[in-house]
Amino acid sequence: MANLVAPHGGKGLTCCLLEGAELEAEKKKAEGLKKITISPREEGDLIMMGIGGFSPLTGFMTKADWKGVCDDFLTADGTFWPIPVTLSADKADADAINDGDEIALVTGAGEIMATMKVTEKYEMTEADKKYECEKVYMGEGTPTPKEFWEIAQDDHPGVQMVMGQKDVNLAGPVKVLSEGEYPEKYPGIYVRPAESRKMFEDRGWSEVAALQLRNPMHRSHEYLCKIAVEVCDGVYIHSLVGNLKPGDIPAEVRVKCIDALVKNYFVEANVLQGGYPLDMRYAGPREGLLHATFRQNYGCSKMIIGRDHAGVGDFYGMFEAQTIFDKIPTPSEPGKALLCTPLKIDWTFYCHKCDGMASLRTCPHAKEDRVMLSGTMLRKGLSEGTPIPDHFGREEVLEILREYYSNLTEKVEIKTHAAATGGK
Repeated sequence: MANLVAPHGGKGLTCCLLEGAELEAEKKKAEGLKKITISPREEGDLIMMGIGGFSPLTGFMTKADWKGVCDDFLTADGTFWPIPVTLSADKADADAINDGDEIALVTGAGEIMATMKVTEKYEMTEADKKYECEKVYMGEGTPTPKEFWEIAQDDHPGVQMVMGQKDVNLAGPVKVLSEGEYPEKYPGIYVRPAESRKMFEDRGWSEVAALQLRNPMHRSHEYLCKIAVEVCDGVYIHSLVGNLKPGDIPAEVRVKCIDALVKNYFVEANVLQGGYPLDMRYAGPREGLLHATFRQNYGCSKMIIGRDHAGVGDFYGMFEAQTIFDKIPTPSEPGKALLCTPLKIDWTFYCHKCDGMASLRTCPHAKEDRVMLSGTMLRKGLSEGTPIPDHFGREEVLEILREYYSNLTEKVEIKTHAAATGGK
């Protein structure tokens, strides 16, 4: 009998998604409520609260939650949480809402995604937004605020997202009415935490490792998975199917790449593929913690953390997303602590002298003997039509990617950085 890790927060899966008659009644009520337009990031956060992926969260954070998460990785009730989950509105809309009011949350396309009971409004000044950015997004790669802001305002998509938020945050519990396009667009890939847990249990898995993917799966990802298969019951290849930054490869293409790899290079009984609806925040170490937190809700007890996890540019130390797990607080109530632990793996690459995949911990050879692997360099080579080095990716995957790039009418410049090129 499988014995999966408990959902985060000690309350089981807390799902805010309505169904059946309750859903229809809430939809009808929502039509008559004041409507607030939400961002794509807020839409993804809503869906995750709806399906239990963000357990134990049942709504957007209060100011005390926001401050506690920024400063101490803890919500106001002492539950571990690494990144603020907030909802912003412009001042005119916020002024027209009173504490206790119910509102409807609507996408830019006009779909009503949820209703929300507003329990608190709090202003987010430019100084507040900068404070959040420095706490959440500033890493070892930019050790001082001055260095951080010199490049972050132009080159960090997560910072740009926070600084672009509206001036007032609204807090309160939500009732989620829709999962958006995901169930229809990614059938069999987009699954709820309760569904992934059932799949793991049906296979008899107890110790499950999650692999986070936002890039096409190359040889290094394959190697990380195979290491995890050796020490766990199974691996959950869990791809982001929400929004990315310009130049990243769409989810449907990445899903085809994973399918090709699993079919040809894995024992399929030991691997499952899934997708989740968030936008990338590119928060590096903090996002690594977020990835572990919601993977715990999906039933994973291990989170594979390699080099520059969830990074962008040179903002973070190469293995800062590993070491941050050793620095987070342990709440006094056991259920409120993070239970999903990191599977820390060193920089991996193909070594010609080793004649196979290796890591810095296993390979004694010189840098020139190694084919350094990264999603950034793969995307850059494919985008520019330059030859892809031998052993960088499986040919079945490269064929899919070449077809995708050959049909692009507009190409985005892919910037390289230290974590992508083997530098430090």
